[in-house]
Amino acid sequence: MKHKNAKLAAYALVGVIAVAGVSTRADATGVSSLLPAAGFALTMEEGSAQEEVASAKDVTPAQAKERKSGSASKSGTSTASKSSSGKADTGKSAREIQEKTKPQQADEAKVQEANSKEAEEKAKAAEEEKEFSKLVIAKVNDYVNIRSIPSEEGEILGKLYDKSVGDFIEEENGWYKIKSGTVTGYVKAEYCVTGEEAIALAKEVGTRVATVTTTTLKVRESEGTDAPVLGLVPIDEELSVIEELDGWVKVDIEEGYGYVSAEFVSLRTDFVKAESREEEEARLQKEEEAKKAAKEAAKKAEEKVAKDKAEKAAAQAEKNAEKNTQEGQQQAAEAAPAAPAPAPTSGGSDLGNAVVDYAMQFVGNPYVYGGSSLTNGTDCSGFVMSVYKNFGVSLPHSSSADRSQGYDVGGLANAQPGDIVCYSGHVGIYAGNGQIVHASTSKTGIIVSNANYRNVLAVRRIF
Repeated sequence: MKHKNAKLAAYALVGVIAVAGVSTRADATGVSSLLPAAGFALTMEEGSAQEEVASAKDVTPAQAKERKSGSASKSGTSTASKSSSGKADTGKSAREIQEKTKPQQADEAKVQEANSKEAEEKAKAAEEEKEFSKLVIAKVNDYVNIRSIPSEEGEILGKLYDKSVGDFIEEENGWYKIKSGTVTGYVKAEYCVTGEEAIALAKEVGTRVATVTTTTLKVRESEGTDAPVLGLVPIDEELSVIEELDGWVKVDIEEGYGYVSAEFVSLRTDFVKAESREEEEARLQKEEEAKKAAKEAAKKAEEKVAKDKAEKAAAQAEKNAEKNTQEGQQQAAEAAPAAPAPAPTSGGSDLGNAVVDYAMQFVGNPYVYGGSSLTNGTDCSGFVMSVYKNFGVSLPHSSSADRSQGYDVGGLANAQPGDIVCYSGHVGIYAGNGQIVHASTSKTGIIVSNANYRNVLAVRRIF
């Protein structure tokens, strides 16, 4: 009777569980405590039919074991399938979301980068304007004196030339105390501008310069390393800056405006500063020494020219004497000068014209970057160097360095034949009548051009 009641209780329990739809496993050991006479194992999975549960009482131990094994295998396969399917669906969905969000993220990154660059440029411009507002810039016909005290009774310490710049220190009774170069003193405020007026004027009078820091710098036609190369510039060359861009600098070279990577140049802004009395005296003395040296060089060059002419004439006479008859010898003797003509001592245009005449015979010959051969190929500074070498003068193979050779003549208006005319990244020889002879580009070679075809930075006199 007890066994019968136990069986009925077990069947009732199984029925309740099946109806509830709960996944349950009860092995034979667990159930045997309730159904000691039944001796079978029972397995139930989520979603099993009630009929299967109801017929469990007729299952033998062997059948129950078989069903349990099959059901477990089926369950494992189903679960794996569901798990695999769920994982695949989840992965696919994630990839789709990622692919959709990539362009959006890229656009957002570009916007952020652009905003960051714009903010950086604005901050840079604001900082520059702030610095410019602290400048004192002379606005006069010639110069304004810098005095020791804010009074015309003060000692003159130096000169602030027109468009020259000093740093503002303070204002006192209509005078600005400034520091410019090596001079610190007072200038009359009425002859200078500062604050807001100085901001605009500073951009006009300041010269932005890019100095090449790599052996050979490629100047390209546009921004980007894939742009065609416009020209080549050697190390230490100083170029006038036209515009500063993101990672690139627009510069002025002989071939035209081009772009260089900011990575390979150093940038600075040059302002003309005040000149102290001591510096002025030293400069004037140096100019006198340069002029004296130029005269000595001119004298030697003239002697060399005269000697060369005499030697050529003698050689030609000798050649004619050997080749011709007595009549020919007589003609050669008449052609040869008895003595070289006295060299002019002015040291000016005569020798300069000789320099130009010598340079002009090479017009049409090729341009070669880094070269110095007047016949086989030369660049601009190599051309000037080799022409002057013929007259016994040693010049550097650098257009920037040529700006400090000889002495300044005060611009193109005062130029004489033979003077060196300097441009941004270029140099030529003044040929007179507003023209220069120069090794221009690889496309043109050695040519004659108008001297004012580009902005002239300096005109230097060697003789």
